[in-house]
Amino acid sequence: MEKTRIEEEILEIVPEKKKTIVEEEFQLDIDYSKYGFRDEDAVYEYVSEPGLSAEKVLLISKLKNEPDWMTQIRLKAYEVFLKKEIPNWGVNLDDINFDEIVYYVRPTSKIAKSWDEVPEYIRRTYEKLGIPEAERKFLGGVEAQYDSEVVYSNIRKDLEEKGVVFLSMDEGLKKYPDIVKEYFGTVVPASDNKFAALNTAVWSGGSFVYVPKGVKVEIPLQAYFRINYERFGQFERTLIIAEEGSYVHYVEGCTAPIYDTHTLHAAVVEVIVKEGAHVRYTTIQNWSRNVLNLVTKRAKVYKGGFMEWISGELGSGRNMKYPSAILIGENSRADILSMSFANTNMWHDTGGKVVIMAPNCKATITSKSISKGGGISTYRGLVQVHKNAENAKISVSCDALIMDDYSTSNTYPYIEIEADRVNIAHEAKVGRIGEEQIFYLMSRGLSEKEATTMIVMGFIEPLSKSLPMEYAIELNRLIELEMEGSVG
Repeated sequence: MEKTRIEEEILEIVPEKKKTIVEEEFQLDIDYSKYGFRDEDAVYEYVSEPGLSAEKVLLISKLKNEPDWMTQIRLKAYEVFLKKEIPNWGVNLDDINFDEIVYYVRPTSKIAKSWDEVPEYIRRTYEKLGIPEAERKFLGGVEAQYDSEVVYSNIRKDLEEKGVVFLSMDEGLKKYPDIVKEYFGTVVPASDNKFAALNTAVWSGGSFVYVPKGVKVEIPLQAYFRINYERFGQFERTLIIAEEGSYVHYVEGCTAPIYDTHTLHAAVVEVIVKEGAHVRYTTIQNWSRNVLNLVTKRAKVYKGGFMEWISGELGSGRNMKYPSAILIGENSRADILSMSFANTNMWHDTGGKVVIMAPNCKATITSKSISKGGGISTYRGLVQVHKNAENAKISVSCDALIMDDYSTSNTYPYIEIEADRVNIAHEAKVGRIGEEQIFYLMSRGLSEKEATTMIVMGFIEPLSKSLPMEYAIELNRLIELEMEGSVG
């Protein structure tokens, strides 16, 4: 079997005599069946031919019956996409073939408000993943996207009565065109990077969330993104607007089947945090290893606003993701907390970015990474303080846990300070699980595997503590899944 680029790079840094050991240890014993299954009996209303062109962009817009101004945005973004280069500073993306990707797959043209209305094979998928049960127990609303389209969307009546809007982005464009036109592309323009341009040209699905002034949505809203089609690209677009003094917690999860071919996921998320508002955005990313996860997520935060990005990155073979906040209002805040687990044949380049443009702002970036089985973890972050952003307080902490001799951890912090009075702290630590820790826990009756898993759980505790109980339990299950085969 031909080795991936990641395997080749790892074997280059491992002495010759250890290569056989590395190859043996790279044989994973992971049961991914709960997440990695595929729907063989899927029936689609429409599947576009592979490859991208201006005609394909026009067709997607026409199929969605969009206003002309959105069509023009798409076409201009396609021109930007053609001109932009693929990033060459993160994970290696030389093998992306944009002509082989299927850019639009429609499973159904109807967005169901009841699970009974969802096509049976799609409903079975979400039942296996536990989404309907989760909605009944502890969610204020659920949106389920299958390939290119949202197939289910529902919000609790009491939230709807308060004016909270939780729709697919396509529905949001139809029902609230003026709001979408005002904010679309203002936080993440198509010119930002090649994949943001691609998303803007071919976006489909995603969430439109609007929270009125002073309304507190105490129960999480969840979107779940599922990929089923092979050689597919999923390009959801999410826009969240939190008006003055409001609060909302948006949670997203994502899974995909295991294929031998690449699947591309290139989402864009734009968040508007108005004066005194608070938005928490949580991601539990569990794509299969054939997925290239290349997303752009950014928030604009106004006076006294607070943006929280919380990310658990456990899947995807190659991952580039840097949740960002632009603090444009005085006394605004941002907290970015991320955990990345790079296992065999995984290369995660993740982190966070904060741009401070106003006085008296605070920001915290906390990054936790775990590398195992030859995986590569990279923290890449930016702190930029503009000239008039006096009295800014920033804390950056990067902790890396390397679990064997074959894995890699890198740190690339960028700090640009133009203001005179700024308080900034940066801390980075790289560690290994000590034999004495394992010995102590084993002396208390734990197996070596149980001891190792317990230490890893303690390492990621800052993330799990930030999650609602149900998501913390799921995160622990996913960590245990990744830890399978880690001992012996």
